This record gives sequence, C-alpha cells and structure tokens, in this order.
Amino acid sequence: MGKRLSVPVGVVGPPEAASLSPQARLLTMTNGLRISHVLHAVTALRIADHLAQGPLPVSRLAEVAECEPDPLGRLLRAAAAVGLFERLDNGEYALTPLSEPLREDVPGSLRDAVLYAGHEMTWRPYGELVNAVRSGVPAFFQVFNTSFYEHGKADPAAGALMNRAMRRLSHTTGRALLDSCDLSRFQRVADLGGGLGEFLVEVLRRNPEAKGVLVDQPDVIEQARRALAETEDAQRIMLSAGDFFTGVPSGCDAYVLKSVLHNWDDQRTGQILRRVREAIGGDSAARLFIFEQLIGPPNQWDNGAFMDLDMMLKFGGRVRDLAQWRGLLEESGFALDNEPRPGAWTVLVWRPC
Repeated sequence: MGKRLSVPVGVVGPPEAASLSPQARLLTMTNGLRISHVLHAVTALRIADHLAQGPLPVSRLAEVAECEPDPLGRLLRAAAAVGLFERLDNGEYALTPLSEPLREDVPGSLRDAVLYAGHEMTWRPYGELVNAVRSGVPAFFQVFNTSFYEHGKADPAAGALMNRAMRRLSHTTGRALLDSCDLSRFQRVADLGGGLGEFLVEVLRRNPEAKGVLVDQPDVIEQARRALAETEDAQRIMLSAGDFFTGVPSGCDAYVLKSVLHNWDDQRTGQILRRVREAIGGDSAARLFIFEQLIGPPNQWDNGAFMDLDMMLKFGGRVRDLAQWRGLLEESGFALDNEPRPGAWTVLVWRPC
C-alpha cells in the first residue's frame, strides 16, 4: 500500500480560501455546480462501495465500475481535490471520512440523498431560478410540464429514489427531533402526512401505552398497510386515508406534522392548520407538534435558506422563520408553547387558544 498523503479532507476550494480576494472567492464559489456533479458521479458509480475493502488502482476501479480508465482517473483526481477520496503516492485511491457515508451498507448512509440531489428533478429547476424569481411561479412545472408529485408517479424510478432519500433523511432527523421533545403524556397521536408510518412507529415505541393514527393519501395508506403489517405496533395504529386540506381525524390529543408544511404556500398551509384546529375543538390539553427546518439569523450559514429555494422551485412552498410560523399559527387559533431553536431542524409545539 502506498504512503498516504496529507489531504485537507472536506475543503471546498483551496485551504486559504478565507483570505482570498472577493473576486477569487466568488470564482471559488462558482465551482459548486462542478463539485456537486462530481459527487453525484462518483456516487452513481459506487466508487465508495468498491473501495470499502481497501485502496485500489484506477485500472481496477474502472473494471468493477464498468468505466474507461482515463476519464475515471480524471474524475477521481477532481474528487480527491475536495477530499472525497485520497490519492496515495502509488497512484491508488482510498476512502476518506468524507466518502464513507457514500457507501450503501453503512449506518447513516447518504447515498440515496446524494443521488436524489444530483437527479435532474432536483437540479434542472435551478436552471430556471432567475425566471422563477421574476415570475413568482415554481420552476418545476415550467421544466417538466407537470407537478413534482405527478412527475414522480409518471417516472417510477425517480419517484422511488425520492422516497428512499426522504425516508433515509427522515429516519435520521426524526430520532434526533424526538429526543428533544416529550410526547409521553399523549395517549392518541395523529401523524398527518405520515407516509409509511416509520416516524409514528418510533413515537409509539417510546410511548408503550399510546395509540396512533396515520393519515395520508389513499395510495400511500395502502403502501403503509403492507409496510406496517409485520411490525409489532401494527395493532396500535389506525390507518386513515384522506385529504388533510378538507378534514383531519378528531379525538387525538397530539397532532404531528413532520416535514410536511414546507411543501405548501401560506394559503394551503393555513388550510391544513385550520383543519387541525377544528379537529382539536375544545381540548385545551391537546398539542400540535410541527417538525421543520427553522430559518436562522441572517448573514450566516443556514441550510434552511437553500432548502427554501428547493421548496420555492419545486412546489411553491417555503421554509419559514419563527415570525412567519407565529403569523400562520396564531391566525389559525394556536399559540407557541415552547422555544424552538432557529437555524436547524427543530420542533415547534403549539397549544390551542
């Protein structure tokens, strides 16, 4: 094995980027598109999986990845420039801590998330960003001549990729968010737009005496019925097919909206919130839990600010700050009942008023 070189793992651009002139820093930032496509390419080619057992030369990687050696070598050189892989002094390539999560078989794998981010349904709408800002119209329909969800139905492979990516990310963030809030006093928890029910199952696992209601579109509920059939908590979950714009099941003391409301504009979000408030009725002890990315203070790194552009381009939705949430919820008959953390995924707890 060749001697490992000292590589600034994870550095996007030269290590001295912070001291560059504004012009040079701007040119460095323009590499973002190139870097994201390099990341997508090495993930699609499963380079991290092929290196799981140790370093390999480009010639061997080309064989197992079914590539031509010369272009693959050039791709890997670019990937190593940003710390995704490490080129050893004997010419072999090795994994780095940054590329380990690209493997499919590791806990916390980000493989599907990277493939989704590099799929045309994610990057092509950004080509219409200027037009979307000028017109105020979501770019996805302009690019694909259909809505995001209809596109996923028409292209099953793309839809399946999106679902896998969202489920992986949801699983990771969901556990962390539940660690930050206490649902133990609630006896009947409704998960609105809860997909296949993984999050609700985790809620019930932590609350052995509680029961759950899973609410989603009829086709999703049928998938959930099959997915939940083999789980220990299947008998504790009632499946409810419906449309939360028109009605929400009553009789629950906790209502959950996890990673749902950022898909919708204020008008449609307000409709959902009013349906929840109607379902709660006069139960002052009931609570609404909204799990969302919360926009943070200005002039600092904020993943939510970029996720907000995704929502704007794909759905016409938005990622909101606390003031925007207060406006929507107070208008719908709720008051904030906790102190959510801005600039991160967080839980906003609301009481009826």
